[in-house]
Amino acid sequence: MTSPAGPPPTGGGSEQQRLKLLAVTACPTGIAHTYMAAEKLAQAAASRGIDMKVETQGSIGAENVLDDNDVNSADGVIVAADKDVDLSRFVGKRVLTVGVAEGIHHPEQLIERVRSAPVHTAGATPAASASGGGKERSVAYKALMNGVSYMIPFVVVGGLLIAISLSLGGHTDPSGGLVIPKDSFWMDVNNIGVIGFTLMVPILSGYIAYAIGDRPALVPGMIGGWIANTGDLYESKAGAGFIGAIVTGFLAGYLVLWIKKVKVPKFVQPIMPIIVIPIVATTALGLFFIYVIGKPISWVFEHLTDWLSGMTGTSAILLGAILGLMIAFDMGGPVNKTAFLFGTGLIATGNQTVMGMCAAAIPVMPLGQGLATLIRKRLYGEQERETGLAALFMGCFGISEGAIPFAAARPAQVIPANMLGGAVAGAIAGVAGVEDAVPHGGPIVAVLGAVSGVPMFFVAVLIGTAVTALTTVTLVDVSERRRKGAAPVPGLGVVGPLEPALVGVGSGAAAGGAAGAVVAQRMVASPSAPAAEAAPTGTPNVGGTGADKRATADADTKAGATPTAEADGEVLSGYLTERTVKVALDAHDKEAAVREMAELLARTGKVADLDELVATALRREEQGTTGLGEEIAIPHAKTDAVTAPVVGFARSAEGVEWGSLDGTKARLIFMISVPEAAAGDEHLRILALLSRKLMDPGFRERLIAAPDEGAVLEVLSEVQ
Repeated sequence: MTSPAGPPPTGGGSEQQRLKLLAVTACPTGIAHTYMAAEKLAQAAASRGIDMKVETQGSIGAENVLDDNDVNSADGVIVAADKDVDLSRFVGKRVLTVGVAEGIHHPEQLIERVRSAPVHTAGATPAASASGGGKERSVAYKALMNGVSYMIPFVVVGGLLIAISLSLGGHTDPSGGLVIPKDSFWMDVNNIGVIGFTLMVPILSGYIAYAIGDRPALVPGMIGGWIANTGDLYESKAGAGFIGAIVTGFLAGYLVLWIKKVKVPKFVQPIMPIIVIPIVATTALGLFFIYVIGKPISWVFEHLTDWLSGMTGTSAILLGAILGLMIAFDMGGPVNKTAFLFGTGLIATGNQTVMGMCAAAIPVMPLGQGLATLIRKRLYGEQERETGLAALFMGCFGISEGAIPFAAARPAQVIPANMLGGAVAGAIAGVAGVEDAVPHGGPIVAVLGAVSGVPMFFVAVLIGTAVTALTTVTLVDVSERRRKGAAPVPGLGVVGPLEPALVGVGSGAAAGGAAGAVVAQRMVASPSAPAAEAAPTGTPNVGGTGADKRATADADTKAGATPTAEADGEVLSGYLTERTVKVALDAHDKEAAVREMAELLARTGKVADLDELVATALRREEQGTTGLGEEIAIPHAKTDAVTAPVVGFARSAEGVEWGSLDGTKARLIFMISVPEAAAGDEHLRILALLSRKLMDPGFRERLIAAPDEGAVLEVLSEVQ
């Protein structure tokens, strides 16, 4: 039970009256921004004589977790996050919720504002920043990304298991169909995959609702999603699919919020979130969908089937384009199933050309979205790129649902691109007279001999895939430029994904942050960047294991003592040694500086291909500058041109133009390189600690003033 918030503390200098604040920081990728915000908030609090403890929710989990004693004694809580943070533990406390970039750039203002922030009550939505200005993503956006991020594992696992079972256990049946023997091992694998796909839609709906209405909304959201996906409940041959799940997710979330506002007697309040709200919201939403929304859906798609039946004598190009549009629209949803069932029904009549059109369009969406993540990597976060690889695999086996995470995250860009590619593939298959004898699609049916006109079938699939991929990256690029007013920043990241992102899709920090935060997000969201962190250290009450030791080191430094380097002359866990330190960089431009830094790393004997290391680092720079501002640059590369993780540091007296958005030239340059197969969190922890420590002006001044390599190494030993 937390102590209720009272009037804002008035101060006065005594220990008893000293203000005590808590903070939680989190960004979609859980890399640099999480810890940079923690460091800035802790520094601002310390400068004002305020006690502050900061919990970081990074990519390697929550660290420096706030316990009940912390919350009980706190005067206020600052939540600087671009993803959902559970606020139920802060009931009765003043809570201010803002984007993570606010924590980096305006920590002093947040500390002042939290003193008068509203008191958080049970079931209430968080108090957002009053300043607006795009600093925080909308509730709807965060809710959608929350649902997508939880849905992705179900799509990937379900889709890949189905694809594997079809490829290894499936065959064409003379009576029609791509079948797996019922009593075989591969049918069991297929059934497990089908369960994953079945859960995918309610998971999407449930976690959209959860992000809006908290735990009481989870049950109505999931059950509502299941109802939306089960057409039999409202006399429809095809359910509403993932689009229906998005609708039920938002309906459930906002319905729960509305019910929470209803005043009830005190004796009823304890059972409201666990009994009353879930039952009322689930019943109301379920009946509403079945009797109000479901009936029109059923009517529309019955008449759509009749309309398609009347088109069988029209131009094959037109019919193929229409079927392709429908197949690509909702990827397993009602529109897709209507076209698919129409083609399937005509196989028995001897007309196999309609199914041929559908079969060519079915794989275009996952193949196109997967290809898009490969040809324009900078537009996607790491999670999105991994999902893209899975989508490519699913596309080969005719599993169109592999594209759903992309469509759910960016519907305005992805769905039109999918439809255009599907229409092109269907039209080409139609004009070429491609036939499919089984109710399935994708390259797998051609490989198994169920398709006639195989060459033109593959031509249709390849052209449709290319159209979808190119249209997607164009629309996403334009959308990112419009949203940010600058060059697009990757990820999710959804997903991010970027924030999801896909938690990584479009970072909140990038949306509203200043130059340094934007560029830092580019660094950590890139395909070549390490992607994990450790807790911030060296500040009051911030950090996890070893915080006391680091705080002592910082105190010694402030007192004038020189920190002692590690005995073996290595710092940053041995990744940076005196051999990889240079106090005077000779290069005057970025490309030359990258090569000189690569040559510095080569002194360790861990660089197998110097030219490839340079090329990889420069390709990373083309995706977005690694200049962080504040006269700092951290070029980096993830490549097998190095045999082990290695870090180098060089200093430039005049500075090198690095394209930093704050206009400063890079004087402090770190280069990080890791092998493609680098495992574990250690080198990722180094990146996080380095990003945090470089936010300290005193640390940067000591680096610039260090007279030689040994002195530089001693300063860098503070980062540990």
